[in-house]
Amino acid sequence: MTHIYTKGLRSAALCATALVTLTAGAQAGGIDRSGQSNAILFEDGNLVEFSIGSVSPDVSGTYPANGANSGQVGESYLQLGFGVKQDLTDKLSIALYYDQPYGADVSYEDADLGYPIMGTTAELNSEAANLMLRYKFTDRIAMHGGLRYESIEGTVGINSFVPGVGYVDAYTLDTNRDYGTGYSIGASYEIPEIALRASITYNSKIEHTLEAEETAYVALFGANVPLGSSEFTSHSPQSVNIDFQTGIMADTLLMASARWVNWSDFEISPANYDELVSYDEDTWSYTLGVGRKFSDSFAGSFSIGYEKSGNGTVSNLGPTDGYWSAQIGGQYTMDKVKISGGLRYVMIGDATTNDFNAEFEDNHAIALGLKVAYAF
Repeated sequence: MTHIYTKGLRSAALCATALVTLTAGAQAGGIDRSGQSNAILFEDGNLVEFSIGSVSPDVSGTYPANGANSGQVGESYLQLGFGVKQDLTDKLSIALYYDQPYGADVSYEDADLGYPIMGTTAELNSEAANLMLRYKFTDRIAMHGGLRYESIEGTVGINSFVPGVGYVDAYTLDTNRDYGTGYSIGASYEIPEIALRASITYNSKIEHTLEAEETAYVALFGANVPLGSSEFTSHSPQSVNIDFQTGIMADTLLMASARWVNWSDFEISPANYDELVSYDEDTWSYTLGVGRKFSDSFAGSFSIGYEKSGNGTVSNLGPTDGYWSAQIGGQYTMDKVKISGGLRYVMIGDATTNDFNAEFEDNHAIALGLKVAYAF
């Protein structure tokens, strides 16, 4: 009886994990995208998996001085993932996985005439390869950790209005792709008989030294002037992930998670311009949900997510602040193949931007995800 109970919970757990992982791209805190999930480490047996997510934000705001609208600011994007996990012994397992931990796609190109930064754009891309080990001291206690190799690059084009001239390219920034190394370390406690698992993972910050080409508008020349090559330092923030799950009845699993990100220590400050992005506060985001096995081949899950809004203003290059979300997912199993899908609706918190006090209200995002896993 215990074996059947645990097996059902395992299916529910896999579905719930897949849901959160697939739709994590609709994070609102900072520029968080993947949530740095290491769920593949806790999968049973050997497997390889591929995932793709699509995130469609609907974010716009109003400049109160004249009522000009920002237009659709958030650009849609894809979120890709890949991973392979293998048991080396009955106690030691290894996982190699790829994610895109941070990113931004912002455009004010559809803003009304009169919006202060009409035409401004910004893009930030990052990728990470994660190599992790997990060692079981007993059937209940384990430790995990490893290295993260991360790349990051970005471009910014800030427009502003100059009386008698119109909108000009006030400042541009184009960086190289820089690579840095960090680490993750954590521990977990399990009671397999009831599918209980509690885990905590610390992810270090990763420093990046970015080479940049900058230009600025000079009124004397009536044109953009190259500022030459420059260099500045930034880093992806340190974070902590806490995950918990337990069986609450036959074939039904309760899950909860929390994530802390040290955004207050993060900034993008080029050599020849003010801070482009910075945050006043760290963020805590939470998820609570249930997963249930409905048959030997199908399991489903539902969860809600929350991130508290901050107390200050936000950057014009990231005009969101906190969120509520709801997500559903399903997983279909065919022998060695598992296909998971998820849908997440995010109600983005209202925000006021710095510099212009533009008001962004009643915005949302929709995320879709698909993952295919093959056991070998």
